[in-house]
Amino acid sequence: MIILKFGDVVTAVASLAVIGMLILLPIVFVLTLALGNFGGFMLGVVVSFLLSAVIVGYIFTQKIWEENRTKTIAQITVLFTVLVVSVSLVENATVEWVPMFRAAYLNANPTATPSASDWYYIERLELIGEDFFVVVLMLAITFIGLYIGSTLKKPTKT
Repeated sequence: MIILKFGDVVTAVASLAVIGMLILLPIVFVLTLALGNFGGFMLGVVVSFLLSAVIVGYIFTQKIWEENRTKTIAQITVLFTVLVVSVSLVENATVEWVPMFRAAYLNANPTATPSASDWYYIERLELIGEDFFVVVLMLAITFIGLYIGSTLKKPTKT
């Protein structure tokens, strides 16, 4: 039994990121035109990363099956999720989300008059909720995609 090296996991994660980005742009473009900004973007992200995970699972079937399949898929999934959450945190730091959060909050609570500290906590909770959603979503779709991709072909005997 060959033990999967960390470099192999990193290669799989890098492949997942590159394939995901190559698939993401056309799918998001088409779905955004069809469904609108937010819905099209979110569905495009889910579909593209699920497809890229299936492709990477298929490409790395031999490496995944050489060791414990579930453990290997979990390693790739966790490292990829850390990468995606890091990108999400950078996005949250650079994009001005406050006007959107305020508009959504005041739309849901028209008579509310939060103080400055209340606004701070409302905004932080929105960002934490978004990051939690990204973690759960990426863990789920990456694990499922890699598992499906690794079952599409049987590994060759070595």
